[in-house]
Amino acid sequence: MADAREHVLTGTRGTLAVREWPHPRPRYIALVVHGYGEHSGRYQELAGVLGAHGAVVYGPDHMGHGRSAGERVVVADFEDVVTDVHTVADFARAAHPGLPLVLVGHSMGGLISARYAQRYGEELTALVLSGPVIGAWELPGRLLALDEIPDTPISPAALSRDPAVGAAYAADPLVWHGPMKRPTVEAFARTLRTVDEGGDVGALPVLWLHGDDDRLVPLGGSRVGIERLGGTLTERIHPGARHEVFLETNRDEVFADVIGFLDGVLAR
Repeated sequence: MADAREHVLTGTRGTLAVREWPHPRPRYIALVVHGYGEHSGRYQELAGVLGAHGAVVYGPDHMGHGRSAGERVVVADFEDVVTDVHTVADFARAAHPGLPLVLVGHSMGGLISARYAQRYGEELTALVLSGPVIGAWELPGRLLALDEIPDTPISPAALSRDPAVGAAYAADPLVWHGPMKRPTVEAFARTLRTVDEGGDVGALPVLWLHGDDDRLVPLGGSRVGIERLGGTLTERIHPGARHEVFLETNRDEVFADVIGFLDGVLAR
């Protein structure tokens, strides 16, 4: 796979750092939407799998994340992040006109991607949601009930059964290792309601991936949101898997789920 290229675009709240994993003759565009506190560079392996399948892959760092501008992990309004992702999609389509667009959102990125599908679903060929923050996610309500949000960062062990994944996460200087910030938690709560009330996505093909031992975004809460989001749903629940199914010990099975789903969608 070709080395990633770096682009800098103008976002709603400052500059956006965008990675592109090029393809000499792509047959579709994959836009990867990362989760809370991390950055698009953690999706190198997924980008390689998608690239081998024929995709040119783009991944923005959201505002306040990675190499993009903004106070660290502060997202005052997720509608702005959705707009930023749309800016990246426009950039990708301008470089590769006429190609199908597939959106892949993980965790917080699943919330952003679900809202993107509600706003811009007619532009999408498929939607892939991995451990999505959608539906009945209880964490924002619990945190907002406290006078002060505790400094309890994400446990690396909750990400994957592969200890190397947790170690790399803990050592990554572009990952946020501090507490959540109140404006972002408030924005999570609002956007969960917005997506809940935002209507279904029609006949859009949707692949839902989740680990049944996901302790960060529990399976049952996400199921509520998935059912309300609608779409033509394909569901793949992986026994024993934790939050980051693309970095789990059985990730080859997860990648096969994605490729099989996309083969079916792109053949239509």
